Amino acid sequence: MSQYNSNQIRNVVLLSHSGAGKTSIVETMLFNAGAITRIGKVEDGSTISDYDPDEHKRRISINLSINSCPWKDAKLNLIDTPGYSDFIGEVKSGLRVAEGAVIVVCATSGVEVGTERAWEQTEAAQLPRLLFINKMDRENASFLDTMKQVTEKLDKKCIPIQLPLGSQKDFKGYIDVILKKAYTGNPLKEVDVPADIKEQLDSYHDKLIEAVVEVDDELLMSYLDGEEITTEQTYKCLKQATMQGKVVPVLAGSSLNNLCIGPLTDAIYNYLPSPVDRGAIKVKDATGGKEDTLEPDAAGPLAALAFKTTTDPHVGKITLFRVYSGSIESNSQVWNVNKGASERVGQLFSLRGKSQENTTKVIAGDIGAVAKLASTTTGDTLGIKEKQVKLEGIEFPEPVLYMAVFPKSKADLDKMSMALPRITEEDMTIKLRREADVGEMLIGGMGDTHLDVASDRLLRKFGVDVTLATPKVPYKETITVPVKTEYKHKKQTGGHGQYGHVLLEMEPLPKGTGFEFTDSVVGGSVPKNYIPAVEKGVVEAKAEGVLAKYPAVDIKVNLYDGSYHPVDSSEMAFKIASAQAFKKGMSQGKPVLLEPIMSMTITVPDNYTGDIIGDLNTKRARVQGMNPGGGINIIQAQAPMAEVQRYSIDLRSMTQGRGSFTIEFSHYEEVPGNIAQQVIDQSNQAKE
Repeated sequence: MSQYNSNQIRNVVLLSHSGAGKTSIVETMLFNAGAITRIGKVEDGSTISDYDPDEHKRRISINLSINSCPWKDAKLNLIDTPGYSDFIGEVKSGLRVAEGAVIVVCATSGVEVGTERAWEQTEAAQLPRLLFINKMDRENASFLDTMKQVTEKLDKKCIPIQLPLGSQKDFKGYIDVILKKAYTGNPLKEVDVPADIKEQLDSYHDKLIEAVVEVDDELLMSYLDGEEITTEQTYKCLKQATMQGKVVPVLAGSSLNNLCIGPLTDAIYNYLPSPVDRGAIKVKDATGGKEDTLEPDAAGPLAALAFKTTTDPHVGKITLFRVYSGSIESNSQVWNVNKGASERVGQLFSLRGKSQENTTKVIAGDIGAVAKLASTTTGDTLGIKEKQVKLEGIEFPEPVLYMAVFPKSKADLDKMSMALPRITEEDMTIKLRREADVGEMLIGGMGDTHLDVASDRLLRKFGVDVTLATPKVPYKETITVPVKTEYKHKKQTGGHGQYGHVLLEMEPLPKGTGFEFTDSVVGGSVPKNYIPAVEKGVVEAKAEGVLAKYPAVDIKVNLYDGSYHPVDSSEMAFKIASAQAFKKGMSQGKPVLLEPIMSMTITVPDNYTGDIIGDLNTKRARVQGMNPGGGINIIQAQAPMAEVQRYSIDLRSMTQGRGSFTIEFSHYEEVPGNIAQQVIDQSNQAKE
């Protein structure tokens, strides 16, 4: 591919609800640009963007995919992202490195949950965007119905610059709202505007002019004075209004039939900003933390962001990066600002799906990739040691679903400890956590599909076969009344015997205090050199309670008396005696089971609030507050972990994917008697 200047580059992220046709649009754009020779299909796994076997298996996009192609005198970096909400991390990465966005809406399904999410994300990122109504050739496709949903659910600033020519099986082209001309076929040729649509066309034309002239005060005054706005003035104002986010141009077409995809690509070229148009970016001085700005200048100091890491079975680790200032050359050295380490850069390449095209240099504003960086991970800034600046990283959401991960064989166990950290490098929304109390390794992600894909990837990329299961709840046990307990360990064998005798006081501590051991022995009834053995015996014994073998907590143990034998006593004897005394005391202290309670913040549209509250009540939850506003309700609640381990699946089902939540550990509470008995019975059955 030719070398381009920073002002000739367009970094565009495509967003939508799953199934709206982003991948097909990218495929058709690449074909029209001459970058590929045939248009692949998602259904048969032949598209450039969806190259991962998991994507072929599920027929959905799972990974962010960079697809570079020339268009006119520009280079387009088309960033295809997954529409399925489990893969939000890929979307976050794509949004971070784009200057503009195309939100795709299905003409039959209309505005869906994923469409609303995409809109919110681009609003938050302040990205200029286009809206493309796809699948106009499908049965039940309706441009007007979809536009009504767009203006009601998204924003009234979405204004068509094209109207479809025909619909469903009769869809054949588009009408240019600015020029008031109709075009059909591929390649496009001009035809007459149908008489029955002229009134509607005039209405949309006037609405568009009114919206775009507001960016130019002089032109606005002229318009209000009745002067006619020229086509050139309209185009200029439309570009300005789009870049300022005051207008979102709406286009329509069919990616599968390659109808109106060329005009969409033209709109990306004409109306969405280049890195130069977006201007200087904020950076922080790596040493002092002082804020500064950097222009997108290829001659400036290097500042590049690693925004995705992936593993290729043949090449190894591949790092995708976006250069914001300066340039990176093949076979050079760069400085990893986050890690404080030098990195050797080998052969650089630009991407088109999984295919790699070697390049000698990646300049400010462009996206590239490199293999085998030693220490760089997603979110790191690459720069120069002499002028170290740090770019803002990528904020990834915390996992909402954890599953226990088990190897299927001994060979898998050996490889699992190496493979799991590698997969978290590739996907920053996957987290690992060791639950020591129940002896499980937990893997966390954004949903059940996300974790299923992760387990498939472990097998395919790293040869590790695992199973996923609902994690065990880390219950604990404690006593509720103070007790005094005694145990004498006395055993006589052929030689020296064993003798250890302890008297313990045990009392419950406030919840969350933990464990405390003291001694108040007087008169040497238990020699000082044996007291550490007594403590060790108690500590080991508390690892398994008496109800369901869960760890004992929130207990104070005091050694207040005992006895010893000058010959037969030993550390081992006192350790055994104290462990048995502790267990005896646990049984006498009216033991109870404790369960972890989680704090939840649930964000849902108002109309789902009743369903959410009702469901929480069935989960033994306590709603602690609600904060309504802007059609959204934020519910604060606490619930037992045992009831909400798969809450992400329940919430998605109840809200059609519109709800979100965060969850974190709060404290332990006593388990109600009937439920405690069930847990104890299950534990005893598992031990048999």
